Amino acid sequence: MPRATALLLPSLSSPVPRAADSDRRRTSASVVLRSVLEHGPVARSTIARLTGLSPASVTDYCARFAELGFIREAAVPRRSGGVGRPHVPVDLDDSRFVVGAVHVAVPYTTVALLDLRGRVLAQRELTHEHTDPGWVLARAADGLAALLAGAPGSRPLGVGVAAGGWVDRDGGTIVEHALLGWRDVPVREVLGARTGLPVHVDGHARALVNGERLFGRARGSGSVLHLFVGNVVDAAFATNDEVHHGPRSQAGAIAHLPVPGGTEPCDCGRTGCLQAELGERTLCRRAREAGVVDCADAMRVVAAAAAGDETAVRLLVERARRTGRAVGLLLDVLNPETVVVTETGVIHREDCLTALREAVGGERAGTVVPTGFPDSVLAVAGGSVVLDVLYRDPLNASPQAI
Repeated sequence: MPRATALLLPSLSSPVPRAADSDRRRTSASVVLRSVLEHGPVARSTIARLTGLSPASVTDYCARFAELGFIREAAVPRRSGGVGRPHVPVDLDDSRFVVGAVHVAVPYTTVALLDLRGRVLAQRELTHEHTDPGWVLARAADGLAALLAGAPGSRPLGVGVAAGGWVDRDGGTIVEHALLGWRDVPVREVLGARTGLPVHVDGHARALVNGERLFGRARGSGSVLHLFVGNVVDAAFATNDEVHHGPRSQAGAIAHLPVPGGTEPCDCGRTGCLQAELGERTLCRRAREAGVVDCADAMRVVAAAAAGDETAVRLLVERARRTGRAVGLLLDVLNPETVVVTETGVIHREDCLTALREAVGGERAGTVVPTGFPDSVLAVAGGSVVLDVLYRDPLNASPQAI
C-alpha cells in the first residue's frame, strides 16, 4: 500500500509562527472545511458569515483546500441579482481521497474504505481464527490493501483504528483489551509499518462520538454522550466538539459499574458489572439457554425476533430496558444535549428503542437516539478516528502524487 500523506512543514526561510497564531490558523482552517462539509455547495461569502472570518481569509483557505484536492467549485454558478461576478459555490470533493478504517471487535475485525463525507465505500469482515495481535493486525493491513486494489484511482490519506477496552490515543496503543487478551499492543507502529500510511488509534465509543458530530445525528449538539453496548460496553462524552479522553485516554471505562440486582459473574471477580449484564456474550448465552439460537451472534437473535420468536423479542427488549437505566444514570451525571446509543436491538427494533426511552423516563427520553450508522457502525468508527484528525487540522495533511 503506497504512502499517501506527508506533513506540511514551513520552509527553512519562513519565520516560525508563534503557537497562538498556529492554533488560530488551525482552528480557522477547521471551521472553514467543516462549513463546506455541513453546508456545501456553499458560497464563500456564506462561509464568512457562518464562521465570522473575513471574506479574504475564507477565500485564502478555500484556495488552499482546492490545491490540496479537498474541495472544488460546484458546476453551476449562482448570480447575485444577475449582475457582476457570479458567486461560485464550493463543495467537498469526495471523489479523490479515501481513508482506511479498522475496527477490532472480539469475533472479527472490520476493514473499510470511507470517503471524506464518512460514507462507507467498501468493507469486509475478517473472522478471527485466533486473536494474536500481530496476526490480527497483519490481516487488517492485507484487507485494506485488497480494498484499495479494488478502488483504482482512490488515494488513501491515512488509517483510523477503533477498538474497545483501554486505548491510548496519544500513544497509538491498545493498553488493555481483556476480552481479546491484548496488553500494550503498539497498533500505530505495527499498522504504520505494514501500510506506509499515517495511523491514528482511539476507543470506539470516542470514535463514534466524532462520527456522529461530523456526519450523524449529533451534528450541531453542544454536548454529546455516546454509549456503546456490544461485547464491550463503554461510553464517551464530548462538549463543544472536544471529546474527553482523560490521562492515557482512560475516560469512558464503565464496564465494571455495578448494576443493581445484577446476577452475572464478571471476569473481574465481582457480580453484576455493567458489561457482564449487557454484553452480547450474555445476550447470546441466554438466547442459547432459551433455545432461540445456537450461536454467539447477536444479529441471529434479532433475526429470530423478526421471525416472530417471542422469547427473542423478550430478551432484546429487556436488554434495551437495562441499557436505558444505564443511560439514565449517565444522564444524571453528565446532562448532555444528545445521547447516542449503539446497541443491536435499539438499532434494529422500534420496540427496543421504546423500551430504552421508557427506562430513561421523562423529558430526557427525547434526547436519546440510536446511532446514525445502523448498517456500518463499526466501519464508521474506524474511519472517524482519522477523519476527525483531518477535519481538526486539514492543512497539516498534504496528499502526495496529486
